[in-house]
Amino acid sequence: MNQDYIIPNNWSIIEEGFDASRVESSESLFSIGNGAMGQRANFEEQYSGHTFQGSYIAGVYYPDKTRVGWWKNGYPEYFAKVLNAPSWIGIDVSINGEELDLFTCKNVESFKRELNMKEGWLSRSFQATLQNNTTVQVDVKRFLSLDLDELGAIQYQVKPINTDAEITFQPYLNSGITNKDTNWDDKFWDTLQVNQEGKQAFIQAKTMKTDFHTCTFMESQLFLNEMEVAQQPAVKTTEASISFTYTQQVKVNETCAIHKFGGYTVDRNYDKTELISAAKKVLDTAVNSGFNTLLENQKQAWATIWEMADITIDGDVKAQQGIRFNIFQLNQTYLGKDSRLNIGPKGFTGEKYGGSTYWDTEAYCIPFYMATKNQEVAKTLLEYRYNHLEKAIENAEKLGFKNGAALYPMVTMNGEECHNEWEITFEEIHRNGAIAFAIYNYHRYTGDYSYIPEKGLEVLIGIARFWQQRATFSTDKNKYVILGVTGPNEYENNVNNNFYTNYLAQWCINYALENISKIEAEYGSDYTRIMNKVRLSESELKEWKAVSEHMYFPYSEKHQVYLQQDGFLDKELITVADLDKSQRPINQKWSWDRILRSPYIKQADTLQGFYFFEDHFSTEELERHFDFYEPFTVHESSLSPCVHSIQAAKLDRMDQAYTFYLRTSRLDLDDYNKEVHEGLHTTSMAGTWMSIVEGFGGMRVKDNTLAFTPKIPKQWEAYSFKINFRNQILKISVAQNQTNFELISGDTLDILVNNKTVVLQNKELQTLN
Repeated sequence: MNQDYIIPNNWSIIEEGFDASRVESSESLFSIGNGAMGQRANFEEQYSGHTFQGSYIAGVYYPDKTRVGWWKNGYPEYFAKVLNAPSWIGIDVSINGEELDLFTCKNVESFKRELNMKEGWLSRSFQATLQNNTTVQVDVKRFLSLDLDELGAIQYQVKPINTDAEITFQPYLNSGITNKDTNWDDKFWDTLQVNQEGKQAFIQAKTMKTDFHTCTFMESQLFLNEMEVAQQPAVKTTEASISFTYTQQVKVNETCAIHKFGGYTVDRNYDKTELISAAKKVLDTAVNSGFNTLLENQKQAWATIWEMADITIDGDVKAQQGIRFNIFQLNQTYLGKDSRLNIGPKGFTGEKYGGSTYWDTEAYCIPFYMATKNQEVAKTLLEYRYNHLEKAIENAEKLGFKNGAALYPMVTMNGEECHNEWEITFEEIHRNGAIAFAIYNYHRYTGDYSYIPEKGLEVLIGIARFWQQRATFSTDKNKYVILGVTGPNEYENNVNNNFYTNYLAQWCINYALENISKIEAEYGSDYTRIMNKVRLSESELKEWKAVSEHMYFPYSEKHQVYLQQDGFLDKELITVADLDKSQRPINQKWSWDRILRSPYIKQADTLQGFYFFEDHFSTEELERHFDFYEPFTVHESSLSPCVHSIQAAKLDRMDQAYTFYLRTSRLDLDDYNKEVHEGLHTTSMAGTWMSIVEGFGGMRVKDNTLAFTPKIPKQWEAYSFKINFRNQILKISVAQNQTNFELISGDTLDILVNNKTVVLQNKELQTLN
């Protein structure tokens, strides 16, 4: 834990007291989004202190030319930048002729910021004394509408406390923005037109290179003591901005407010000639509804999400706050409405990493969306990868692979690889396995096989072809080996025979072969269509089988464990417990050379294989590997604690499982990795959900049957969650001495609880001790 200023609360993230040193961290933590756009929690009014400005539109990016010291063949040509979009949230505020700026105020008291996760809004309140000695009470509320996902709304209220005041609001749009993260300081946006029609304003702009056309829009209403004031604002325009100025005389303890409606229309959804007319319709709907009605609709929309997605924890407020924060941010980032979108690693909270899709989606996020939404949302995420298959084949061709071999990108916006670190782009090929595993996991959980003959088998064949070609036959070992890779542990690069990678490669080939046989036998027309397309021969299948049957896995007889890679035991095996705490995190304290030579593991690597393929190994084998590798694991990846929490729970090490759970659930809230100012770790948040449902709840699918082995940390009185399993809604409630199962929707469901069959009837509560 590296920060402790977020006040524990079951339903809200709360900060009290203004501290300029926390502004950028809070801008991340209090971010808001609605799946189509999102914003860091920047102040609406001017702020002259350090701030990280960020407004983002889903699917809009810029191909920033790769910048490296030494160009190597195969490098991606660009790094896809998540773009800071034209801003619509700004409202400059002046009090008796002085600009309101919390950084320059004489005094700021009673500062409170709240992100209400239950209802989906962000608020801020404070009492500020300006240099001119005017004291005002300010109350602000903002949200991004779930129902109208092109729209956001702001209510900004000012009340003079110690003197009458002339209050000026200046809402504006600004397309003259920049990215904090850029390779060459390129100009990312080209402003095309600045328009005003009555109280409405529009800026049309397009991205350079990618040519995304957007319209940023706004309309405002002025109020005095809740009564609308008819006022014609003064208008000011520049080449990249437009502002309206409203001035109002306000007596002591009267309240002057502005309601600002704004947002984006994008040519991903409209013809670029229709962006302004589409924006007008959004604004007309907003103004006719009014801020309060829109807010009530927002509350109801979030109530619907929470009805299914919520996890309750009794007796541990920090744990409860943590899981709801994670579930909230996941739903702010992706709602499954648009098949062109995916779950970016930072969501709408920052620019680091770039791209919108990593292997995190398949490994961590799909289980969350399958169980808390429905199988169609999860299927949409699978189809996203199918739609990128041709690009995956092109990616492999650039590296010298052939015959339809597919290498899915580590980072992408449109299917092309756009990560510019060689040890990731060239070596972290295990990502291919996660794509295949997600197909398997979807079928295992939903029981829906239709995706595989329709689309999935083509993906599996492309991936299997890649693994067969990537493997090398070692005459010394008389086995197939995979050389020069980086596993999930990115603190090792260019290693040979990473166990996780080799195991995935073998499994992917076998899974592809299994499904080819099944589809040939049961889906003849699909089989013919696919074979005509991929031109798969018997001789090629024999090559696949040879690689699979003779894959090499490094193993230590001494330790009775699979080795993370060939040279792992050559390292100086000093455990994390013996590492000076002042040296943590090592990725911020050590040279990369020192990290690569160390035994320290960034995240689950060999253990990631044991997580994916738990039923391939005995509990005793898991325990040996957990005890060997976890002591060397620094958990400096956001993806690390959740896997270890799940496995610790399986091993009945509940104190350890609980510690890992707190770390994953409060990774950003408590800034464990000292980087929350850069944005949140959105995709890893699905791992927090997994830690409870798969870890403490012990949920698995075994032999086509839903199974549970419920456990509970001693720190909790009880917890509960719901899952959608094959269109049946099941609620599980676990207390210290009993577990309740209730089938909320569905007729009958057979489940396994601690390996015993339990038959659930609709609306019937079953209590097990």
